[in-house]
Amino acid sequence: MSDPALDTKASLTSDADQTADVQPVVASPVKSIRNGINRVFSILVLAGLFTVMSVFAVLVAPGPLKESRNIIIPRGANVHEIAGILDGNKAIYHPLLFRLGSKLIAYDTLHAGEYQIDAKDSIANIVLMLHAGRSIVHRVTVAEGLTSAEVVKLLNDASALNGDITSIPPEGSLLPETYLYTYGDSRVTLIEHMQKAMRDMVNGLWTTRDPSIPITNSAQAVIMASVVEKETGKTLERPRIAGVFYNRLRQKMRLQSDPTVIYAIVKAKGLLDHNLNHDDLAFPSPINTYATEGLPPQPICNPGRAALEAALHPETNDFLYFVADGTGGHVFSRTLTEHNQNVTRWNKIKNKTP
Repeated sequence: MSDPALDTKASLTSDADQTADVQPVVASPVKSIRNGINRVFSILVLAGLFTVMSVFAVLVAPGPLKESRNIIIPRGANVHEIAGILDGNKAIYHPLLFRLGSKLIAYDTLHAGEYQIDAKDSIANIVLMLHAGRSIVHRVTVAEGLTSAEVVKLLNDASALNGDITSIPPEGSLLPETYLYTYGDSRVTLIEHMQKAMRDMVNGLWTTRDPSIPITNSAQAVIMASVVEKETGKTLERPRIAGVFYNRLRQKMRLQSDPTVIYAIVKAKGLLDHNLNHDDLAFPSPINTYATEGLPPQPICNPGRAALEAALHPETNDFLYFVADGTGGHVFSRTLTEHNQNVTRWNKIKNKTP
């Protein structure tokens, strides 16, 4: 039989235990703050991602330009000025957007030049193009046989080049070739490049010359090449014509090259308004090889590589004369009698030509 006092004590103890078990749990203040920060951070990240995606969408969106256009970015222009130029050409929707793209994509490192902006080009494409400096590349072709004055005119007519050429370069100092340049490049610098290219080529070819040719230096080789260049436009004829001229030099005969007469008259008078005649052959000038012996004292044009190679590696032959054959080439002869017959034939062809 249990003791009632003991039962009462046990009951009290049990009730106390039960009361202790059901006490409410109080949340930690630190944990609440951390949860709040996480929620705010998540919101900020989402907002940032949304902003980045929005900016990206704007930068890669098609631009307003309706058709391709060449746009010049001048040297020294800053990002604000470049944005204004593009906006003025309706290549972008707003200068602020371009400045933002320049900052984000290229760190505001853009290059001057002439650029082709295609229709609907995005800001991102334009920024990348200007950052890489992918400007329009121009070409100027200096044809074989042009005089230095003609080359200077060619460069002066190239509007994308900059600066003035104050003096005509020496005849024969410019290598005929196709040269590349970009907007704003210097005409003088391009001339210097042509001169270096000619020096390098002549020096290289001179070292492999035929040792039997009757000239003593590379300057004379350029003179001979210039005469050969003006005598024929046919590559295969050049070594033969060079051989004829060297044969005449060895025999102390005058070269009697018509192009030297034309050059001498034009150089002195500025023009030749008629076909060469017998009176012209007596024109007093050291360049006129009808009037003086040996090579002219200077080149009469800027010869190309083929003419230079012909002057340094002439054909070995015994021809002393040549005259046009009516087909763009020449007929060669060993004696004056043969030559006169060929001249008569050529005159008949000329007289039949309307």
